[in-house]
Amino acid sequence: SDWSADSWSDYGSRDKPGTTLGRAVPDGNVLFPDIFHTDHLLFYERFRAYQDYILADCKASEVKQFIADYLGKVLEPSGWQAIWRTDVFEVLVGVVDVNFSALKAVVQLSEPFLCESRDSSFTLECMQELLELKEHQILLQELWVVYDESGEFDQTALAIEHVRFFYQCIWRTWDEEEEDEFDYFVRCVEPRLRLHYDVLEHRVPSGLVADYQNLLSQCEELYEKFLNVRNSISSNDSDSEAENVSMVEGLKLYDKVEHLKQKLKLIENPLLRYVFGYQKYGSLQAKGLRPTGAKVIHVVPWTMTASLLHLLARDKLCPESCEGLEIQFHCDPLAAVNACYEGDRVIICPGHYVVDGVFCIADSVELEGYGLPDDVVIEKQGKGDNFFDCTGANIKISNLKLVQHDAVEGILNVHHGKTTLENCVLQCETTGITVRTSAELLMKNSDLYGAKGAGVEIYPGSACTLLHNGIHHCKEGILVKNFLDEDYEAPKITMVNNMIHNNEGYGVVLVRPAMPSEIKDSSAQRTKGIFLFLEETPKASRSSIPRILDCIVRNTPPTQAGDETACAEGSRQEQPGCVTDELELYKRAETCEQTENNSEIANVLGAISAKKSQMHKKRLSELGFAEADDNLMSQEMFVSVEGNQFKWNGKGSFGVFLF
Repeated sequence: SDWSADSWSDYGSRDKPGTTLGRAVPDGNVLFPDIFHTDHLLFYERFRAYQDYILADCKASEVKQFIADYLGKVLEPSGWQAIWRTDVFEVLVGVVDVNFSALKAVVQLSEPFLCESRDSSFTLECMQELLELKEHQILLQELWVVYDESGEFDQTALAIEHVRFFYQCIWRTWDEEEEDEFDYFVRCVEPRLRLHYDVLEHRVPSGLVADYQNLLSQCEELYEKFLNVRNSISSNDSDSEAENVSMVEGLKLYDKVEHLKQKLKLIENPLLRYVFGYQKYGSLQAKGLRPTGAKVIHVVPWTMTASLLHLLARDKLCPESCEGLEIQFHCDPLAAVNACYEGDRVIICPGHYVVDGVFCIADSVELEGYGLPDDVVIEKQGKGDNFFDCTGANIKISNLKLVQHDAVEGILNVHHGKTTLENCVLQCETTGITVRTSAELLMKNSDLYGAKGAGVEIYPGSACTLLHNGIHHCKEGILVKNFLDEDYEAPKITMVNNMIHNNEGYGVVLVRPAMPSEIKDSSAQRTKGIFLFLEETPKASRSSIPRILDCIVRNTPPTQAGDETACAEGSRQEQPGCVTDELELYKRAETCEQTENNSEIANVLGAISAKKSQMHKKRLSELGFAEADDNLMSQEMFVSVEGNQFKWNGKGSFGVFLF
């Protein structure tokens, strides 16, 4: 690397008069001098510093040496002041030297003596004794550099900030034992840095953040126990019973640590954190039936008038048998849902309701708007992870308009059970509806738009039925998650008479990993060509789709389609011109195209499902099961795709994304 002053112009002021950094006033009652404001750095600033200047391509075992080399090139060895901060006290010190290999500064107390502590026991004499015990050397990351307008210490302040952030947010105590054949920056620094900024910018659900912090704390605690056990085992070849017990205990602790480390890595990976790492709602408990066994109708009126009460009584509150019927009134929909038990019903009167909270529905309840969806609006206020989370066995939501703002997760998440969404309008913010593994969604006669992700996300092992809906103006229309993993079954998908239009990407997209056979030698390029060919095939050559699907299942490259395309186009041109009306011809062409789109989606999803079935049979064969009952081991996707219309989607009707 070029370590000249010019190459560091972005990180200091050697060639510029005056500082380029801001200043911050320390908290507390003691009048400490101002310090450099360095903890506000952007992601790309930290990313560039660690990748280009500090760590480069170092291995895990080389991290400390690389940091020491970096500090030796940019840190002023003396002549600056700093505030030494611990959990117990803060004191002003002056730096007289730096021990780069130990990442420590040699300091002495500044005059006048400035110190703030939780109690009054830290006198000048006590601090001098403490420094003598430490041989006047303290960790650099415990120092906050005092502000200086000259710019001479800008690089020093930034360098210490990078070291402090690294050891607080990136480094793990077990990293040094990672295998050295991997690039430490790529394997550990980049994913952890991205996760840190995703959390800061509210792109990660708070539940997942809490899960990560809990896992990290558990892993650190178990790893410390593992080190203690390992250190307690003597280095000789003694075969004593105590050492054997310690060995067994150490192995158990090691397995637990490795398991937790894998969980942490899954959450750090942005592609995998939601599929594998997030189990927030698995423990949400349903209330069940009321102790009395009664079922209640909850009414939420925006304003209650005599005429509205009369209409409610006529239409909703007085069924054929209304003896002993209990009715409760609530001021907002969230309070009504929170008061529900199994079998209850919530009726929301026309109005615009603004709520600040999450609808967590764990029982089989019905949530119904009294009127048209545009007349009964529920709007999410304030930043939050979710809007609607459904885990009940049989939930029904109808005649509502849901409006989402400043969200991290989708507008509606079906985690368990079955949720029916009918005659609703969903104005999304991030993703739209998510159908998790083992959950079921029935959505009909509804309109969904505005998602920055997919309008509907379908996870492996779920069931999703979409009937007569509009899904539009989203990043992607419908996204089918990878289901090739052996731990998951294929989803069951039904799509009938939906209008999927004006989405930025595809109308429907399947996300799946590249198979090992697809990434060996040149087959990776050929497989990529298959999918590119499928996605970019002209409408005139869609007759070749069955041949391409066969290639996908058998992992063989497709032949050139130019001749077939020409033949297909020629055959169409030679057909008798019995239709002369241009409008009728256009309608027929459009109908034919939409039919082909539906067939294409059904065939490709079915082909991938068949591929999974082949993989499953192969695994059974490898385990010694020569014959197996196809009915028992079949994991093929149930697909019904009919009558859907795909219009004006940016990348086309259907695509496959390999990762």
